[in-house]
Amino acid sequence: MSEITTQWRRFDELTAGELYELLRFRQSIFVVEQASAYSDLDGLDQSAWHLLARVESELIGYLRLMPTTGPPPLLRIGRVAIAVHLRRGGLGRMLMEKALVLCRERFPLQAIALGAQVALVPFYESFGFAKTSEPYDDFGVAHVEMVLRLPS
Repeated sequence: MSEITTQWRRFDELTAGELYELLRFRQSIFVVEQASAYSDLDGLDQSAWHLLARVESELIGYLRLMPTTGPPPLLRIGRVAIAVHLRRGGLGRMLMEKALVLCRERFPLQAIALGAQVALVPFYESFGFAKTSEPYDDFGVAHVEMVLRLPS
């Protein structure tokens, strides 16, 4: 496989083509593949940092990082998506590691939260995230809330 490149982009830095591409990528996974009829356009993309992973020009992975106002203020990682043919190959781990680096560099005092699909809880626990909720239904997919707390 060719080299994987990653790039952080703010919403206003995305071209129309890039925005279309990432929305289509998310839709292909979260709506079509998972057969979950939910509104991906939730109004949060405009304040988010977007991490795009590519091989050559093909978008193969994505996540977004959003600051929230709280209380308490925290960062939220979401829409973690990996192309189906590349899953279980370390790309998700690479994207999460890059997200955590950005969190520590730009927002060192904020805790980090995410809504994890239940099947992916062990993956997120491997980064230090801990469950903070019971499972809940998110448009037909079981999720739990998880938080990575700051060291005391």
